[in-house]
This record gives sequence, structure tokens and C-alpha cells, in this order.
Amino acid sequence: MVKKRMPRVYLIRHGETEWSLNGRHTGSTDIPLTENGERIVKEMGPRIFGPNNLINPEHIRHVIISPRQRAQKTAELLFGSHPPPSCSFTTDPDVQEWDYGKYEGMLTKDIRKEKPDWSIWDDGCPPGSETPGETPQQMSDRVDKVIEKVRKIHREAEQNASGPDDVDHSDVIIVSHGHFSRSFIARWCDFPIQAGYHFAADAGGLAVLGYQHMTLKEPSLMGLNWYTEDSLQKR
Repeated sequence: MVKKRMPRVYLIRHGETEWSLNGRHTGSTDIPLTENGERIVKEMGPRIFGPNNLINPEHIRHVIISPRQRAQKTAELLFGSHPPPSCSFTTDPDVQEWDYGKYEGMLTKDIRKEKPDWSIWDDGCPPGSETPGETPQQMSDRVDKVIEKVRKIHREAEQNASGPDDVDHSDVIIVSHGHFSRSFIARWCDFPIQAGYHFAADAGGLAVLGYQHMTLKEPSLMGLNWYTEDSLQKR
């Protein structure tokens, strides 16, 4: 008898870029991974994928990837020539990074020269400028849309199970970005998007989300920032 396990969501932030290194807000700017970023992602793949590792490829049903090349390359390097066998791959603009508008490419300290108390979680990015960005509410709504897609997959898997011991694996991987991941974690746990401030999403980091007590009514954060460069060096 196979032990039943609740479905999971694996959130993976793209690997290191020049702008993630220096803290620039990187939304629509389509920059590549650094050489070091590619190396770390390549090392990460064999450590997390496999029957005896954190992510069993046999359990993955959907991989959702941001259209930005840094996310696309991260997914390519992670899976290599061995994609999950029963899985769909989708490029979805709904999982792209927060739209920073006129703050694109800027450092927080420079934004605060203009607006001293600025916080992306409270203020978002100016919607009324020539290059409008997303407000916290707009970002929250977009993240909620993605969460509903994932939960629909999980509900259908539960409904399709023939009995309490039947396992219909329906794990989902999302390859995305820093602020998107932090927002997703907050909203998955039914917190306001502002709670994303308290979660970290390092470049190349992995967050694991799922459910407690064998019920879809208790969404939970199960692990945060696994397999970052620092954790790989400690192994």
C-alpha cells in the first residue's frame, strides 16, 4: 500500500543575475544568468530531483515558468535532458516578476531619495506614471489567480482518487522570481501580501508549500530557501 501524501508546490527562484547581485529591481528587463548562476543551478538539479531526493519527478504533473530568460534558463538547466515523465510545461506571464514600472533597474536606496518611506509592499510602483507599475493589490490579485490554478489541480487530483489510500500525484513546480515568490508564499498561507516582507527568496532558492493534516483546507509553508549557494557549499 502506498502511503498517501498531500500534493505540493515547489517555488524556485531563477538563478543569480548581475542585477540580483547588486539589488536592482529586475522585472521586465530580460537579463541572463551569470556564469556562477548557471553553475549553481546545474549543481542544484541532481541534488533535488530523483526518487530518493526532495522532488520525485514521477510526482510532478505541471511546471509553470515565467517568460523571462533568466527563469527559462533556470528551468532548462534544472531538468537538463531528463524532464519529469508525466508533466506539462507551460510558460505563463502570470508568474512573471512584479512590474516595477519607472522603478525598473533602480536600487531601493535611490527610490527612497524621491520617496523616503517607500516600500514595495505598501506602496507598490507608481501606476500613474508614463511607465506604470503594479500596485500591491494588483500583484496580490495576480498571485491569487495563480494559486487558484494550482489549487484547482490539487482539488481535481483529490476528486479523482478512488479511495483514501489512492495516490494521484499532482505536484506543481513554479520557476519564477523573488518578489513573486515572496508574494506567493504570503497569499498561499492566507496572509495579506504585505507579509511577503518577512519571507526570503534567494536567487536559486527553493520553497516548498503544501497542506497540513491531510486536508486542502490547511495550506502551509513547509520549507524555505533550500539549496541556495550557501547551503550547497555546506554539504
